[in-house]
Amino acid sequence: MANDTEILHYLWNGKLAVCFQLDEQEIHGIQNPEPFYLMVPRMSYFPLVCDKVKKHFVKHVDPEKQEMEMWLEFKNVPLKWNYPIGVLYDLFTTDDKQVDLPWKITVHFDNFPEDQLLRCSCREAIESNFMSSMKEADMLKHRSQVFSTMQRHQHNQLWTGLLNDKFDQFWSENKKLMEPFEGSYFKHIPVHFYRSGSSIMTQTLVKPVSEDGNQMTLGELMKLNYPSVDNPKVFTHGICIPHETPVQWMSEHMSYLDNFLHLVVI
Repeated sequence: MANDTEILHYLWNGKLAVCFQLDEQEIHGIQNPEPFYLMVPRMSYFPLVCDKVKKHFVKHVDPEKQEMEMWLEFKNVPLKWNYPIGVLYDLFTTDDKQVDLPWKITVHFDNFPEDQLLRCSCREAIESNFMSSMKEADMLKHRSQVFSTMQRHQHNQLWTGLLNDKFDQFWSENKKLMEPFEGSYFKHIPVHFYRSGSSIMTQTLVKPVSEDGNQMTLGELMKLNYPSVDNPKVFTHGICIPHETPVQWMSEHMSYLDNFLHLVVI
């Protein structure tokens, strides 16, 4: 089980300064709205933190479009709401050096990109997506032997911990999901891989132990999954991770709240 609570707290408290700006083409009327600034948790999801953003901008768009679904874009790339905020930032700003903060994001109410984004009709859709990810992660780590035996109130504890930014509430249940499967390791390591600048996610079956019986390191994992990339840099939570780091340790300490490692490769 993850036992370095200082690291867990540090990552939980990670936040990004964001400047939201309404797309100029969608401004209705003569008054341009002021940008809206917000500190957002890296671990959370944009639909969970953007109620105030929508309220700020909706009165400045065409009344006929005010009920349309709000969506976000960065440098002409629609941002997937089902990716954690920190993952999106690392994907599109981390390329040897990160962009200056605040992160400037464009807000839209029109022309929803159906071919690139899923609809997010309600908060229950976010909860369903989040819980499905946790369930998948537990299937990889414990053959579904932990998450499936938890009761509904325990699942609620995980969700409301995320929703209300309550570390102790979330980790009182999540620690059960971080217990090794048998002995010192998970069965497999839940990992999502991304290439910097692209929102395409790939996934492979990752074992915590290499063929020689030693702990699998990040460097070994990169050689297996990106053999043609010479000495790739790997980021998560905005941190460039040393190649000698064991992936089992990373999974216990550096997973996002969905229990997956989200690794951005440069």
